[in-house]
Amino acid sequence: MKSRRDFVKTSSMLGASLVLAPSMSFGMSNSTKEKLNIALIGVGLRGTNHLTNLLQRTDVTISAICDIDIKRINLCLEIIKKASKPSPKTFGKDSLDYKNLLKDNSIDAVIISTPWLWHARMAKDAMLAGKYTGVEVSAANTMEECWDLVNIHEKTGSHLMILENVNYRRDVMAVLNMVRQNVFGELLHFRCGYQHDLRFVKFNDGITPYGKGVEFGEKGISESKWRTQHSLLRNGDVYPTHGVGPVATMCDINRGNRFVSMTSHASKAVGLHKYIVDNGGKDHPNAKLKFKQGDIITSTIETANGETIIVTHDCNSPRPYSLGFRVQGSEGLWEVDGNRMYIEGVSKPHRWDEANPWLDKYDHPLWKKYGDYAQGSGHGGMDFFVLNAFVESAKQNIAPPLDVYDAAAWSAITPLSEASIENNGASQDFPDFTRGLWVTRKPYDWIKDTY
Repeated sequence: MKSRRDFVKTSSMLGASLVLAPSMSFGMSNSTKEKLNIALIGVGLRGTNHLTNLLQRTDVTISAICDIDIKRINLCLEIIKKASKPSPKTFGKDSLDYKNLLKDNSIDAVIISTPWLWHARMAKDAMLAGKYTGVEVSAANTMEECWDLVNIHEKTGSHLMILENVNYRRDVMAVLNMVRQNVFGELLHFRCGYQHDLRFVKFNDGITPYGKGVEFGEKGISESKWRTQHSLLRNGDVYPTHGVGPVATMCDINRGNRFVSMTSHASKAVGLHKYIVDNGGKDHPNAKLKFKQGDIITSTIETANGETIIVTHDCNSPRPYSLGFRVQGSEGLWEVDGNRMYIEGVSKPHRWDEANPWLDKYDHPLWKKYGDYAQGSGHGGMDFFVLNAFVESAKQNIAPPLDVYDAAAWSAITPLSEASIENNGASQDFPDFTRGLWVTRKPYDWIKDTY
């Protein structure tokens, strides 16, 4: 297996090709840095994964880390020490200490991996401080936050990349390759979502055997400290980007196409209450809570070019993991569930093909060339690619492949779904975050400009 350190040695020659064709920077001059000073805000499980991957690179320095949990800070310092890298500055005396980190003029870029409610406010402060900003998904919780991200980017020229790793999943990129080569014909319809049983994550007190706890909030650990609260108080698709990000790229959202409107519906809320009763008993205090979020949230999006997209959120019920992808055009379709493909004139009539031969045939050039380097980076290798796109874009100070307009449009699904559900499924209009520029913005050439 090739090492990621070997990869970085050649990255200066590969340049912009490895970020999947970013556009020129907005409002700031380009100046390529050979070495990037990066700070990590939030070093829980996700932030620590980014740290581990960054330590494999020779073109970055971890300048600072920030977290309000001293145990996570100490864990990361030990990881950095074992990697024989210089010890970074540390921040975390309170929840606003990240602002002191942002005052450090030597820091070029920041990666934000904190609980959702902090994503937009930290990203806004980072851009205002002139930092190249990477933010974990979703980027925003409200429509106001979506607009704030766009407005601050356009005011300051600071770039933001939404770190949606599923856009770099191998099968997703192979299907993107097929889309770009018109294998499916004219695009018609997509399905996607986040279908992942997270009940064991939402109720974890760190004492009860993992997967059987029924505590959250102050009594919880890791994501149960904050994630479960959203299900208690909000009824909408609070985590849309793993599914909609890849689909939006395939149909050129914000680059010749855009989301126009959306309707959403929610099923009854049963799963979390049942989980508490089954594992903690009907007399447990949390069994008296009434969860607001429906177990299944279904949203239907219409695009300017006439495609429809069904997005599903299903995290509170027992089920195997799936992002539920379907990509359908006038000449055929791919469905991830069942691992199947049908291409008119090639497949036997009315019979599915196994998808693997097609995915192998159209394996994306990026994966063909650099798949070996991605091994061990996390999530099947896609964590390597999304982080590399961020680093290479930041080094050149150019717009990332998944930019602030993508972050706003994809994240807007959350508040729009809440509004639609609250109003009995009434259609909600998407704002045009590009202010009309989607008409002339050119799609990234995800094939030609990646090798």
